[in-house]
Amino acid sequence: MEELQFIQNEVLPSLFKGFGVSFRLIVPSAILGLCIGVLIGSVRVYGNRVLRPLAELYVTLFRGVPLVVQLFIWYFGLPHIGIYLTPFVASVAGFSLCSGAYHSEYIRGALLSIRSGQLMAAQALGFSKAQTMVRIILPQALRLALPGCGNEIIYLIKYSSLAYMVTCIEMTGEAKILASMTFKYTEVFLTVGAVYLAVVSVASWLLGMLENRLRLPGFETHKA
Repeated sequence: MEELQFIQNEVLPSLFKGFGVSFRLIVPSAILGLCIGVLIGSVRVYGNRVLRPLAELYVTLFRGVPLVVQLFIWYFGLPHIGIYLTPFVASVAGFSLCSGAYHSEYIRGALLSIRSGQLMAAQALGFSKAQTMVRIILPQALRLALPGCGNEIIYLIKYSSLAYMVTCIEMTGEAKILASMTFKYTEVFLTVGAVYLAVVSVASWLLGMLENRLRLPGFETHKA
């Protein structure tokens, strides 16, 4: 009973306070990451000989360097060259750029799966390359890449727990502060885990609904 009262009176209010910060981190990072992924993925498939290697280098760097190291560079490293970011901006920048690198892989795979004949047919009808990409190719690619991109958004929800490493006190940061004050680490972090599980479950359900809404009959593979 004492543990339940502690969770109700101390843990949950702190976590709800931190959840507001987590939410403000996740939403712009998810949007920016997807936009970056679409741009980089498109360049990797349709870019010229100059842009394509740069896009590949970006993906190699941001997929290869651990996210926590990237956050440290944005927040603690950039001041050495005169660039100062707030903890929130550094976190959003780190999450967006890292997430964008992974999104680009899903977008690239989706673009490569679309038949090149569609591009030639659109050009024969008078569409420019940019119009073809925006109106014909990308809508199909985004639908095909949605499961993978949705999975990356789920990962992003959990990545957000690293923001406290650069003093952006979100839900995990609030939990760490409370646990260090009360020494009730088990109660605090079990509650944090339950909250993340609930958030991820809701996000998975919403993404599943979106996938079903965008599914085209006759173009999907169903298991028997």
